Amino acid sequence: MSKILKSETPKGDLSWYIKWISSCIIVTAMSLRGIEGMQLYDLILSITGVSGWLCVGLLWKDRALIILNAVGLVLLIKNLLIEFMV
Repeated sequence: MSKILKSETPKGDLSWYIKWISSCIIVTAMSLRGIEGMQLYDLILSITGVSGWLCVGLLWKDRALIILNAVGLVLLIKNLLIEFMV
């Protein structure tokens, strides 16, 4: 017997919109990742998307999302600073 699983995440509230917009931004950033000369755009979009997911984690009070995206944000900002210093 197959059971249909229902999503546990909120739908239609602020976090839902931030989640989907941030996901689209991250996918766009990943599509630029291997293209020569697009690394800066990749970093900026990745920072934007990860920041959005950090907001979602804070809205949901989900520690795993908060830690993952806070660490990711720090690492991406570090890479952006290195990019500007070189």
